[in-house]
Order: sequence, then structure tokens, then C-alpha cells
Amino acid sequence: MQTIALIAGNGTYPLVFAKAAKKAGVRIIAVGIKEETNPELKLYVEKIFWISAGQLKKLIQILQSEKIEKAVMAGQINHKLLFSDIILDSELRALLFKLKDKKTDTILSGIAQRLGELGIELIDSTTFIKDYLPEPGVLTKTKPSKEQLEDVEFGLKIAKAIAGLDIGQTVVVKDKVVLSIEAIEGTDEAIARANLYCKGGAVVVKVSKPDQDMRFDIPLIGKQTIQTLIKEDAALLAVESGKTLFLDQEYVLDQADEHGIVIVAI
Repeated sequence: MQTIALIAGNGTYPLVFAKAAKKAGVRIIAVGIKEETNPELKLYVEKIFWISAGQLKKLIQILQSEKIEKAVMAGQINHKLLFSDIILDSELRALLFKLKDKKTDTILSGIAQRLGELGIELIDSTTFIKDYLPEPGVLTKTKPSKEQLEDVEFGLKIAKAIAGLDIGQTVVVKDKVVLSIEAIEGTDEAIARANLYCKGGAVVVKVSKPDQDMRFDIPLIGKQTIQTLIKEDAALLAVESGKTLFLDQEYVLDQADEHGIVIVAI
């Protein structure tokens, strides 16, 4: 039986991945992040170890002791932890010191390279869950207006630009005005910040990076996303087809239809 290590961040993504891998007959050894990972993950994996977000050395030791050759990263590890009082071990400090900057992609690429040097291949994080990548089209019963589609087109160019700079992956617009762009705070807070100015009706555009590495940090929407859209009275969410994980689909689409929110994959 094939064994894959699951390096698990926050949210339901690690649970979805673990369930799908188990269904595919794959043995999963999980490494959970104490500050991030849902403890429920232990119900869906063969074995689980716990580390702090600053313990890269311990992560490596676990993977080596379990003779892991393939690993996957699923779920976000909050970038804001870099500015918390979290203790970084010598391995992570040395890696961060060598990096040209501390953007999300730079850090994760550095970790992937370090694991590769030790014979551990980081694989596509959508392995086993391709069904969660939406095809192009309108996903809700509610259809977009001409003006909303123009805002999507306007926002798409800006979202791709900021994603290419690894600033964030989401932009919020209305009437071809940029209300907010996502940075370290995350998508939900970017949507909330936009609503300070437009008081409802915003168009949210979420994309992948131009050269998206499917091994990590791919865009994701789910239950929390639709709850934020409802709370902030947003009008439309556009996501990139084939490169965005759409979790909790039935719940999200039901809630979107109930509240007249449009969801499109572009």
C-alpha cells in the first residue's frame, strides 16, 4: 500500500484530502500544526504527529523516521504566524535566512526544496480531489448581470497582477473601482474591508498565481467564504476554474442561491 505524508494546515482541506486518499487505498501519515490543524483529522489518518509551525527540524525527523518518500501540503499555515511569538527552530531559521524574501511562495518553495534534498517529493496537493476543481461557467441559479461581468473582467486583470507579485489572490471591486486587495490578512478580511466603502454589492475575484505551483497555496473557497459573502452583502464571487478548490459545494451553492449571490468559475 502506498504511503503519503500529509502536512496539514488549517480548515477542512486536510480532512477532505485524507478522506479521498483513504478511499483511493492510500495510507496517510499526518503531521498536524498545533496552531492551525483541526484535531478531527486524527479520525481519517493512519497516524498523526503534532508539531509547532516553527518546527521544521521536527517535521523532517518525523518524515524520515516514517520513511516517507512522498508528501503533500494541504491547508493554509497562516502567514501572520511569522509576526507572532512563535519559536523558530534552527532548521527553519537557517532556511529563512537564505531566502531572498519571505513571501508565501518563497517560503513554501524553500521548504519543498529542502525536503527534496532529503529524498522527499512534495506532490500536487489536488491529488485524489480533482473533482473539487470547478469547470468554467455560472455555478449558481442566480445569473450575473452585464455590469457584474464587466467588474469580473476588470478585477481579473488586477487580481492576476497582485497574485503574480505574491501579494494575495483576491481583489474586491464595484463599478470598476478597486475597494480592497488581499494581503497577509486573508480573503475574508479583505472582503470585510471592502464593505466599509461600498455597503454591499461588491464583486470578489479570486485567482491562482500566473505560474501556480499546484503543490501548495492554491486558492480555496468553502463554507467560511460564503458566510463572509453573506455577512458583507457581496453580490458575486468569481474564482479561477481548474485551479481553485471548491469545498462544501452543496452548502455553499444552496446558501448562495438563498441569498441571491452569484458564483462563477472563469
